[in-house]
Amino acid sequence: MRTMVSVRGMPWSIGLFLAYAFVILTGVGLSLGYVVDLALEVPITLLGMVAMALLAYSIFTITLVLQRKAAARALAIGLTTLAVPAIPLALLAGQVILAIGAAVLAVALYRGLRSPAAGAWLDQA
Repeated sequence: MRTMVSVRGMPWSIGLFLAYAFVILTGVGLSLGYVVDLALEVPITLLGMVAMALLAYSIFTITLVLQRKAAARALAIGLTTLAVPAIPLALLAGQVILAIGAAVLAVALYRGLRSPAAGAWLDQA
């Protein structure tokens, strides 16, 4: 029952981060078909290593956040930095609205995860 109570009291920044992290996890999962096809030709590729590292980092961070561990805060801020490269990439593609959205998301996640409410929620040692 403690789990349901703790999820209900979750700060908005933690909820936003979890949604963001699950979107990243979904993107990595959808790209795995291409990574596996690539691995049939070349066993070790840079794309494959990046995908596996991102997959492990995302799952580990989500797990720590759901367990309310204090160490999750720094890892979550690290995962948030993935929104930053999306800004110039969107601008290069001529997608100004997408770039603004990525910038707003990055700032909201960063400020929210550094808030006292997020720190208080992630209080387990």
